[in-house]
Amino acid sequence: MSTLTTYVYAFAEGGREMADLLGGKGAGLAEMTRLGLPVPPGFTVTTEACRIYLATGQEPLGLAAEEARALAVLEQAMSRTLGAPDDPLLVSVRSGARFSMPGMMETILDIGLNDRSVTGLAKASGQERFAWDSYRRLVQMFGRTVMGVDGDLFEQAIAARKAQRGTRDDHDLDAGELALLAEEFKAIIRRETGEDFPQDPAEQLRRAVRAVFDSWNGERARVYRRRERIPEDLGTAVNVQAMVFGNLGPDSGTGVAFTRDPATGARGVYGDYLPDAQGEDVVSGVRDAVPLDQLKVLDPRAYVELGDHLRTLECHYRDLCDVEFTIERGRLWILQTRVGKRTAEAAFRIAHDLRAEETITADEALARVDGTELARLMFPRFDTTPADMPLAHGVAASPGAAVGVAVFDSAEARRRAAEGQYTVLVRRETTPDDLPGMIAAQAVLTSRGGKTSHAAVVARGMGKVCVCGAESLTVDPVARRFTTDTGVVVREGDTVSVDGTAGTVHLGALPLTASDVGRALETGESTGPLTEAVLATLAHADSVRRLQVRANADTPEDAARARALGAQGIGLCRTEHMFLGERRKLVEAMILARDDTAREQSLAALLPLQRADFTGILEAMDGLPVTIRLIDPPLHEFLPDRTELAVRLASSAHPDVHDRELLAAVERLHEQNPMLGLRGVRLGLAVPGLMAMQVRAIAEAVAHRLDVGGRPHAEIMIPLVGTVEELRLARTEAERVLAEVTARTGRGLDLPIGTMIELPRAALTAGSIAEAADFFSFGTNDLTQTTWGLSRDDAEASFFPLYLEKGIFSVSPFETIDHEGVGRLVELAVEAGHAVKPSLQTGVCGEHGGDPESIHFFHRAGLDYVSCSPFRIPAARLEAGRAAVAGIESSDSR
Repeated sequence: MSTLTTYVYAFAEGGREMADLLGGKGAGLAEMTRLGLPVPPGFTVTTEACRIYLATGQEPLGLAAEEARALAVLEQAMSRTLGAPDDPLLVSVRSGARFSMPGMMETILDIGLNDRSVTGLAKASGQERFAWDSYRRLVQMFGRTVMGVDGDLFEQAIAARKAQRGTRDDHDLDAGELALLAEEFKAIIRRETGEDFPQDPAEQLRRAVRAVFDSWNGERARVYRRRERIPEDLGTAVNVQAMVFGNLGPDSGTGVAFTRDPATGARGVYGDYLPDAQGEDVVSGVRDAVPLDQLKVLDPRAYVELGDHLRTLECHYRDLCDVEFTIERGRLWILQTRVGKRTAEAAFRIAHDLRAEETITADEALARVDGTELARLMFPRFDTTPADMPLAHGVAASPGAAVGVAVFDSAEARRRAAEGQYTVLVRRETTPDDLPGMIAAQAVLTSRGGKTSHAAVVARGMGKVCVCGAESLTVDPVARRFTTDTGVVVREGDTVSVDGTAGTVHLGALPLTASDVGRALETGESTGPLTEAVLATLAHADSVRRLQVRANADTPEDAARARALGAQGIGLCRTEHMFLGERRKLVEAMILARDDTAREQSLAALLPLQRADFTGILEAMDGLPVTIRLIDPPLHEFLPDRTELAVRLASSAHPDVHDRELLAAVERLHEQNPMLGLRGVRLGLAVPGLMAMQVRAIAEAVAHRLDVGGRPHAEIMIPLVGTVEELRLARTEAERVLAEVTARTGRGLDLPIGTMIELPRAALTAGSIAEAADFFSFGTNDLTQTTWGLSRDDAEASFFPLYLEKGIFSVSPFETIDHEGVGRLVELAVEAGHAVKPSLQTGVCGEHGGDPESIHFFHRAGLDYVSCSPFRIPAARLEAGRAAVAGIESSDSR
């Protein structure tokens, strides 16, 4: 016997555990109803209904009947009927996906108003202006969202009406003018669509729900999902809720509250309140709200009651809560709650404070922050002085420091970003349509709005610097400029600096200084609540993680910095970087050598230089492992450019003999695809003495460090091995040199010799390769290139943007490890290697070693360590800890 699927749930029937089905907003409404908070009643149409609708173009069988029954229950609870000509019930229709997507999908308010019920609303409320303002809002929202009318047409009509009245504020339009505006809006709909605005409340509701479903596939929603890596197939729920009104006079209003500061994480209630307004006015930033503290004066009773509800919600969710509320003639209603978006600074402070308050465990605190957020906190900040007078002050909505040229629309931000320019997007207020520009820009600056405006919420979620509500700025997007209250004009293309921590904007590029968090990570000393939170969280990550974290470092300076940031060794020391600069001439001499004697002389000249390099690095990493990769790129990269050299010879009256020899060498070594040519182990086997010189330099550096009382732990890595025979030959040569140095110095040199797995064949034959290897280090950059059959530089410059836009890639495989392809090769190689040699050490030294998501994969794959650039080490340590905690949680759940 089959069971019928339920597509509609009353708020009282759900709960937070149903977020996948009811969406985040619907689950929050259900949970608050369950907690007994004053929530206007309503019902949720599920994400499953949305998915069916989007897949088939038709609503699920039985959905209409379920909606009708749910509406009847709602009407009974409110003792009013939808759209009744006298005292009508009105409802809002809002989207609510599983993951928060602020402003990216659609909302329609005041469903149920028509030419008859607007009069009934005026009589029931005793406010004619309010009724007509609600009606024109519905016609405007419905026309744009449901009927597809260009929203600018409505805005132009409003602007013309205000100009005729001689005002800049919507509030100055009276009931008669708003009634005329509603008629004008209906005429615009009729002209643009060929149909009338629907007068049937049931039709309004039905079409509004479908429009919200459709908005899941709207362009801005798709852009946001790609940016936040939200799956495309989740769908959105739709919440239908009885309207309560904050625009009924001075004893009414609407606001957004946070249980802690979402920008800094400081304890205390934060938010915005707007008297005599609807919720969209606060979120859009069109009207400037007052700080929530002022509600204490405006309505003391509601302020106290709100505080009680906020404490209830934070205690229940055990996290920062973002709460929307409305006061209707002195009665407080809670409209929505969700775990609030926060800045990186707030994330660490809130998690640390909740742990200190024993609200959450240390593992939970670790799970609530991530490496990406930690990296943001390490970015530099502005080094300002009293002489650096800001152009304007605003709300510090999302912290950080950003410098860029001012741009005044999303298209220009994207165009300049494509050209490699840093930009600051300047708007009066942002709308969801500005999302592409916000993604492209380094910072967002608005003249309107507060901490809960669209610009602030979205910027915080993306980690973008943002200053909102800089009221002293007059932004003119048509003239593409803004003007300060002192008359300074900043035009498009002028450079500005935006300080999202101080809430200021400055002309020109301010100098940057290291962040407090960056300094604290190097010194281990806390300088305030944020650094205390970061250091404590990182210490817990270190205590639980299994993966070691090493550094990619090629100089003693890089090694020392990496060690200060917590590196447990060097996983990749690239020796080819040591052959640049003045040493390039010695490599040229080796390439041009006419016989073995000349080649040996060149190698002999390189030997002491290489030895000194390795000695310095081993000293900086004393006591910790240092994996040294023998020279990897093809030799021709150390020679002059082929075309440039040929032109120089052709244009010279007396060509230089050395240049002729260089050109001959370049021609001899030229390859069509050098990445797959004579490099790595192939180069070491083909060029006599090169590999031996490098191994000798490593061995002598180790011997020297032992002589002076050091504790060197060098490891020799053979790159680009594709078959075990290559590794055996290279290993034999290396062991011969090590034996020679041991005999000469009297020092026992037990240096592990391993290989870099960066070819699919090496991964697939890892079992046999392990017989000759002491360790595997996965070079996932080249492994990705050879597995996918593409060049990273060429692909990222050509078709990658298209692939990301079309959803072929959700993220570049060079940024995050490709689990199914490259990742599977890693897993196979680890399994095969350990089957042959259980003690085989495995690590990764590609840039994936510093990517948060990839680190979790490497933890699950059983690797021993990840290696990354020094700057990424703290984030990698954090993610390794988070991966361990996630592994414990998943095993517990099993």
